Amino acid sequence: MTRVFARRVVRVAGFAAITGAMLPVYSARDAMSGAAEREPLRDRWTRRWSQALLGLFDVNVVVVGEVPPKRAGRLVVANHRSTIDIAVLLSTFGGRIVSRGDLSKWPLVGAAATRAGTVFVDRGNKMSGASAIRAIFQVLRAGSTVAAFPEGTTFPGDRVRPFQAGAFVAAVRAGAEVVPVGIAYETGSQAAFVGETFTKHLARMAGAPPTKLVVCIGAPIDGRAFSKGPLLATAAEDAVSELVAKARILVDR
Repeated sequence: MTRVFARRVVRVAGFAAITGAMLPVYSARDAMSGAAEREPLRDRWTRRWSQALLGLFDVNVVVVGEVPPKRAGRLVVANHRSTIDIAVLLSTFGGRIVSRGDLSKWPLVGAAATRAGTVFVDRGNKMSGASAIRAIFQVLRAGSTVAAFPEGTTFPGDRVRPFQAGAFVAAVRAGAEVVPVGIAYETGSQAAFVGETFTKHLARMAGAPPTKLVVCIGAPIDGRAFSKGPLLATAAEDAVSELVAKARILVDR
């Protein structure tokens, strides 16, 4: 048995064990909790689950900048390069994630994401997009955190693609703040998720050597200062681009 194969077996089994063990415990506690307790419970669970998976896959996350205190609803936005990004944002900020609709069908992750209150969106379906905007608005108006990847999907490299405006429309309507985040993986990393199924991506990452990445957190942008979602999207895109460039320098130093 090669070292890579052994690492892959241990991590895939660990992924199934961690998710399979934590999910029913969380579900049981959620069922016994009152309305006011459910959001903090979900927040703690998603953080612990994400941190456990990052540790299992030997992902070294270096966070640069402080997580700003949450005064109201908060939309966290970042560039998107890997499925690891989801665990990174949830472990750092908690809250809920906005994700592609087919995530709900992924093995184990789909069930966990659904229970964690993920906002699923089919980017090619206008009705799904409108429904997602309403869902994000409701979460932000309630004072909670939502993390999104406004590029719409994963891309290779550091160039930040144009941000789609949907989540920012919700942020403007809710008067929420937007926290820009830039993520850069060490050059040569195998973390990129482009042109493969989730199963193949999981297997490849399970056999990969330790992964290092830098997360740069920027200053919050006040959504109340913008009259339209696209204007806020442009401001956030510019901020994320600058943070990605900073993260690249730091991760490869």
